[in-house]
Amino acid sequence: MDYDVIVVGGGHAGCEAALASVRMGCSTLLVTMSIESIAQMSCNPAIGGLAKGHLVREIDALGGEMGRVIDQTGIQFKMLNRSKGPAVWSPRAQADRVAYRTAMRRELERQENLWIKQAQVTALIVRHDEIIGVRTESGEEIRGHVVILTPGTFLNGLIHIGMTSFPAGRAGEFPAIGLSDSLRELGFRLGRLKTGTSPRVDGRTVNLDVMQPQWGDGDPQPFSYRTDRLEVEQLPCYLTRSTPETHRIIRGALDRSPLYSGKIVGTGPRYCPSIEVKVVRFPEKESHQIFIEPEGRDTTEVYVNGLSTSLPEDIQLRALRTIPGMEEAEITRPGYAIEYDFVLPTQLHPWLETKSIKNLFLAGQINGTSGYEEAAAQGLMAGINASLKVRGEEPFVLNRSEAYIGVLIDDLVTKGTEEPYRMFTSRAEYRLILRQDNADLRLMKYGHRFGLISDEEYASCKRKRENISSEIALLKRRRTNPTNANKILIERGLSPIKEPETLAQLLRRPQLRYDDLIPLRGDERPVDPEVAHQVQIEIKYEGYLKRQLSQVEKFKEMERIRLPEDLDYESMKALSKEAREKLMLIRPESLGQASRIPGVRSADLSVLLIYLQKLKRERNSRGDRTRK
Repeated sequence: MDYDVIVVGGGHAGCEAALASVRMGCSTLLVTMSIESIAQMSCNPAIGGLAKGHLVREIDALGGEMGRVIDQTGIQFKMLNRSKGPAVWSPRAQADRVAYRTAMRRELERQENLWIKQAQVTALIVRHDEIIGVRTESGEEIRGHVVILTPGTFLNGLIHIGMTSFPAGRAGEFPAIGLSDSLRELGFRLGRLKTGTSPRVDGRTVNLDVMQPQWGDGDPQPFSYRTDRLEVEQLPCYLTRSTPETHRIIRGALDRSPLYSGKIVGTGPRYCPSIEVKVVRFPEKESHQIFIEPEGRDTTEVYVNGLSTSLPEDIQLRALRTIPGMEEAEITRPGYAIEYDFVLPTQLHPWLETKSIKNLFLAGQINGTSGYEEAAAQGLMAGINASLKVRGEEPFVLNRSEAYIGVLIDDLVTKGTEEPYRMFTSRAEYRLILRQDNADLRLMKYGHRFGLISDEEYASCKRKRENISSEIALLKRRRTNPTNANKILIERGLSPIKEPETLAQLLRRPQLRYDDLIPLRGDERPVDPEVAHQVQIEIKYEGYLKRQLSQVEKFKEMERIRLPEDLDYESMKALSKEAREKLMLIRPESLGQASRIPGVRSADLSVLLIYLQKLKRERNSRGDRTRK
């Protein structure tokens, strides 16, 4: 049969892409090299983390699946950065690897109109610069209106353990051969990246008693807005550290490291380096943190987070046994590095369709990103836009002021990447309004529009928004006299007031929380904790939020100035040579996007603005002549 959408790859990007497209009414085929490995966690068994947790909350608000599945299968939940401002709070959860994979596969298999096929796609079938299907290793041709490529690290994947190398997409699985050649033949520019994983160890050989337990939160918060509460028996992780002896062994084995012998040519992740890179780059450090993370409830295997390495297995074991608590450790699976091909993402539109081949979308690590969450976010956006393409509707693009997903994709298609891209809160200029706690208020309207969020779920979101507004209005209106307020202020060690103040004025004091004001609020019905949290942030950070919203308006003004797709940059001699080259390569959609291209200066933007004004005058002049 012919399909509306064909998704190639069953990783985190592929799962979200397939679910989004089928839930939006498209007949969808998911082609994966191994059905058993759908939604596999190749690296550490965790979802979320700094900034990544924001992405998962946004995926959920748009109607994606990752948040719901980790809520079902998580074994420890923690909100990171609680000691800092709410803009950088980030949820993280340890996952039961097998349970997560099983739950996601079950969700895929229960979807009507979604088919799953085990096969290796080796070529794309293109006619007149438009994709019409894929060809598998067996020679079968499968036709589809839209194709989404989500191959992860499988494109010409090559694993390194010491000086031994072998083709693989990840440990124990074949690489994808042929697809990279097909992409090159179609004119795409490809690069080579490297990532890695830590060894896994038999937990029975680890002495946890000498390590520091790391417990989850006592009141765990779910990732999904559609999860009422988490009732879960949480398992601890454990903290230990590498030692000077660990580092001595690693330095002594660098001649057997594929990373330092020149065997690996792909660029590795700057912000998640291997242990050998950390030892070489930071020689003054005597130790590095090592986290022992359970792989699941029904296994003794643990993941050694912080010890990503491609050193030979005998060196991995020797180094491991110098870490407190790991003196008798036995490796069940060695760490390894993997090199793989990726497509330079500046060849994509902001809606993740390729510029040169119509109806072909790319998502996940093929675009140069690193991490389950970054992949899932792209997969969801690709699935939504593939479905809109099938319907003949306009593409959906989130901008940088709306979501971390918007920051992620804009960075990729505008700036490109030369190393595995990882999301950080520092990448988002408007992070105070892009918090993980308000993703539903920002994005659920879109998920509802596309049919990925139910009427009931969206109605609940709207009620929450209304309750926040009414509660803020109440706190700004309700005044309290010094007699009542000072009891609370003095108890908190704060200076008393002399004149009546509104509850909002009191709440602006950094030391006071919303709960402190409940005795002064009156006899109204209790406020939902999520509403109270939003109210507290809105009032405490009101000045900062207004300033950031003002910045967003200026940003939108630049985004509203559209750049014609066929603009002749080469003829604009007033542009710098570098700007002409970059603008011709990326073909930005707007003046705002052009301003974010490395090498495009303020003077170049002025030239573009003058040129656009000239084009407008010429069009108006032609229109006047036509009317006459």
